[in-house]
Amino acid sequence: MTTRRIIIGISGASGFQYGVKALQLLKPMDIEVHLVMSRGAEVTRALETDYQRQEVNALADKIHSITNLGATISSGSFKTIGMLIAPCSMNTLGSIAHSLTDNLLTRAADVVLKERKRLVLMVRETPLNLSHINNMRCITEMGGIIFPPVPAFYQRPETLDDIVTHSVGRALDLFDLDVPDLPRWGDRNNTTRENLD
Repeated sequence: MTTRRIIIGISGASGFQYGVKALQLLKPMDIEVHLVMSRGAEVTRALETDYQRQEVNALADKIHSITNLGATISSGSFKTIGMLIAPCSMNTLGSIAHSLTDNLLTRAADVVLKERKRLVLMVRETPLNLSHINNMRCITEMGGIIFPPVPAFYQRPETLDDIVTHSVGRALDLFDLDVPDLPRWGDRNNTTRENLD
């Protein structure tokens, strides 16, 4: 595969900013970005942010309609390094866990799993019920990665954007993508775990 490609999915969970941040961090990289958003994501975008749809779409190389089950990303023969869903709602999680592929977001995720590519789900819900936990277990057993966007305070974030950037950057790490200037443990003042004990 000469062109590296990644799929970014945005579902309707709270945290539309995570998906946008993934697109922003990927923009300067040498990777083709395919974007698919659920209808719920469109609602969340309007409720939680000032982003316009065209502004978000401009951050991706290819935009796919949620209803287009014939899109390139719905086929295993279309090579990608995997898919990040940021954020991932419990509805989307459950659909993927049970191979319910009635829209392009869940179909693309299902294809990524069957092709043994990397699937990372930034799940957004709290508290969790047993069904949520079981669905996460199913995804994990199928080779997917559950990655809740949990803040890392060792970097001493000063803004909300610092928190979002760090979470999304760490998720992109899982695709072996290097996000420049991403704060990492020990970088600030060479703090080690031994120093804290």
